[in-house]
Amino acid sequence: MIKILNYNEVTNAEIFARFEPTSSVEDIVADIIANVRKNGDKALLEYTARFDKATLSDMRVSAEEIDEAVDAVEPEFVEILKKAAANIRRFHMAQKRQSFIINDTDGVVMGQKIIPVDRAGLYVPGGTAAYPSTVLMDAIPAKIAGVKEVVMVTPPSADGKVNPAILAAAYVAGVDKIFKVGGAQAIAALAYGTESIPKVDKIVGPGNAFVAEAKKQVFGQVSIDMIAGPSEILIVADGKTNPKYAAADLLSQAEHDKLASAVLVTDSMALAEAVSEELERQIPLLDRAEIARASIDHNGKIIVADTLDIVIDIANEIAPEHLELCVDNPFDYLDKIRHAGSIFMGRNCPEALGDYFAGPNHTLPTSGTAKFSSPLSVDDFIKKTQYTYFTEDALRSVAYDVAKFAEKEGLTGHAKSAVVRLEEE
Repeated sequence: MIKILNYNEVTNAEIFARFEPTSSVEDIVADIIANVRKNGDKALLEYTARFDKATLSDMRVSAEEIDEAVDAVEPEFVEILKKAAANIRRFHMAQKRQSFIINDTDGVVMGQKIIPVDRAGLYVPGGTAAYPSTVLMDAIPAKIAGVKEVVMVTPPSADGKVNPAILAAAYVAGVDKIFKVGGAQAIAALAYGTESIPKVDKIVGPGNAFVAEAKKQVFGQVSIDMIAGPSEILIVADGKTNPKYAAADLLSQAEHDKLASAVLVTDSMALAEAVSEELERQIPLLDRAEIARASIDHNGKIIVADTLDIVIDIANEIAPEHLELCVDNPFDYLDKIRHAGSIFMGRNCPEALGDYFAGPNHTLPTSGTAKFSSPLSVDDFIKKTQYTYFTEDALRSVAYDVAKFAEKEGLTGHAKSAVVRLEEE
């Protein structure tokens, strides 16, 4: 049963406690990365046989396999994928940056160029659930940014095939290449390249602890989006909130993972108790009841505070991945929410809308990192290059200022470089 904590009666350590993994996978992942760097495709095929029980001769997903997958998926679902993709494109198109130029001083031109990375790698998990939504959320912003090649990796099932829904989503999103490989070994392949899998410049997408650790270890060789932890939802709710809806929304994240965190923060003890009862009623009805039960019992909590302002302060301190603002006039409170990956406004906006369909990205900062990081966006797939141009007269007007600045830092070579052209005159 979920814990109910009264904010005035427990310590901050209990209120803000987060699950901390105890097992270390660093050495295992380091060995996998080293093996892939040394042995390339051979290592990938061996790991796929060992971990996924699939014996492959070729990791590349063929055009025929993609066509078969699209045909195998219900036409209705393909249409839903296309509707979701349109919503995601519309939202992310608004994020596109423009290059700029400043030339309002005689003889001086400065500017910034926006340049997409050449190649992006997309990791799509397998295992207990397939996530075609992740394909759309991660590939579409890359395409909008102008990335030339999007390379997707995903683990196969034991029969050597990829879930058809994932391939259908890749088709809709315009993914360029798809490979049947998962785990830390897939991250290593994207970071360093193998005979079959090209090296990428940026790796995005969620995964288990081994995938997260691999992304951490290859960062610097390539860029990554983030180190994602277990899924999180926090609901800010007043006493008017329907407990049935709140419980269902908490379980929408709890069913992801036994380590997922589902938190309700409210100013109503009556709501807290009603939601607790609803959770007990709804959990047995879920297909993934065992997972949801573990999440709710071990990592779930309901926090009751005296006022809605205190409730929001608690939410900001937790800085959740997903935050539902279940209050009247939610836009009155929007500016008070400073730290959250994605905010769902009002009583008719379940977090599941954001997972699949609304348009804003669902690849979000977790574990409190929303205090300093952001959802996946078009910005993740671009880099900025700046440039400067000075005419001879423009340089003459500032050269001695530059030299003086350099001398103050003890860098006489810098100073000389600034004035040497004037000395020649």
